Amino acid sequence: MNNNTFSTITPEILALSNLCAKNSAIDPALYTKYDVKRGLRDVSGKGVLTGLTEIAEVRSHIIVDSEYVPCEGKLFYRGIDVEQIVDGFINENRYGFEETTYLLLFGEMPNNEELMNFKKLLGEYRSLPTSFVRDIIMKAPSRDMMNTLARSVLTLYSYDDMADDITIPNVMRQSLQMISLFPLLSVYGYQAYRHYHDGQSLFIHTPDPNLSTAELILHLLRPDSKFTPLEAKILDVALVLHAEHGGGNNSTFTTHVVTSTGTDTYSSVAASLGSLKGPKHGGANIKVVQMFEDMKKNLKNWDDEDEVRAYLAALLHKEAFDKAGLIYGMGHAVYSISDPRANIFKGFVKKLSEEKGRNDEFKLYNLVENLAPEVIAKERQIYKGVSANVDFYSGFVYSMLDLPLELYTPIFAIARISGWSAHRIEELINAGKIIRPAYKSVAKHKEYVPIQER
Repeated sequence: MNNNTFSTITPEILALSNLCAKNSAIDPALYTKYDVKRGLRDVSGKGVLTGLTEIAEVRSHIIVDSEYVPCEGKLFYRGIDVEQIVDGFINENRYGFEETTYLLLFGEMPNNEELMNFKKLLGEYRSLPTSFVRDIIMKAPSRDMMNTLARSVLTLYSYDDMADDITIPNVMRQSLQMISLFPLLSVYGYQAYRHYHDGQSLFIHTPDPNLSTAELILHLLRPDSKFTPLEAKILDVALVLHAEHGGGNNSTFTTHVVTSTGTDTYSSVAASLGSLKGPKHGGANIKVVQMFEDMKKNLKNWDDEDEVRAYLAALLHKEAFDKAGLIYGMGHAVYSISDPRANIFKGFVKKLSEEKGRNDEFKLYNLVENLAPEVIAKERQIYKGVSANVDFYSGFVYSMLDLPLELYTPIFAIARISGWSAHRIEELINAGKIIRPAYKSVAKHKEYVPIQER
């Protein structure tokens, strides 16, 4: 097979695909008949209980008189309200991602000395193996940074003399290295792609061990390495809010599933990256930005509620943007009344939009946030409330920070590797069974037919 045919869908492949589709479709009624909870969620949208964790809690309901009642969304890291965590480091004029990572991994808040030593350790790990950038990241750069990140992670296995050791101290060492190296792997991968595919100048800045993770990302990305304090602080808040979201989100559940097999850290992280790459998971904020770009082009008056309402209805009717029938950034699998991450983000977004001179866009986002639940309730039958989720505002923040679309999901990964690491270690410490849910076969039994008689 030559390079010209490698990516070609031939008539033979198309015919085989049609044959596969014909013999693989399952009657949707069977899911109800056998009480299969598709997506591991029941008909009311609540997740099926598959494990226990102490790392994070996502709360969207409270129990009143033995019944589940929707409430304002809450997110707790190791039992501490994330809103209090953000308020704490913002009021003390500090960066919070490293402190949050310490909390997720070790189960308690660090004091000043512990935090200083932890940040020093992370800084010391910000060093890739000799020639790794030249030999791995610069070779065959991918147009998708998540694939580049996953390839780099799997390649690091070859540089680790204790790669398959899954004792807690070794996995802790590997986890801290991953947390430290993700910004380098992501941004260097983007710089390589930008250079070789787009013909842009190549910038490979040396990492500074004294910078916070948010500062490091901006330092590595920008040609002049310059950024404002507000830019770094808002990116830091974004990292904190994306660092963890309970064991049930797809990529973290992937971490538990793959870790339960006893495999190595690099394979576990690569699997979680593959999950996060999906547009239904980590790629949602890209869709939000693209949707708003289309909206801005098609609206004559961004302040006209009727015009905005009509556009949102057109989205649901598959008549606008990507014709998918979705208003991206609205609604969440768990939260109903509100997503606490979006609520926290909103105030910072307003400040940044003022600094960047993009108030009109912020007003449009605010208007859509207010109108979308009304439009969705009118057009669709829904089992719970709809509110803006964290992706609704995070994409707007990244665009104001001049971050390229290609890095939106890797930045999610830079944050979430902290949560994945905590969950991997929790799974190993509690050493349960290999995770293997049941699937019921609904295929009819058939007799084998000799090939001459088929």
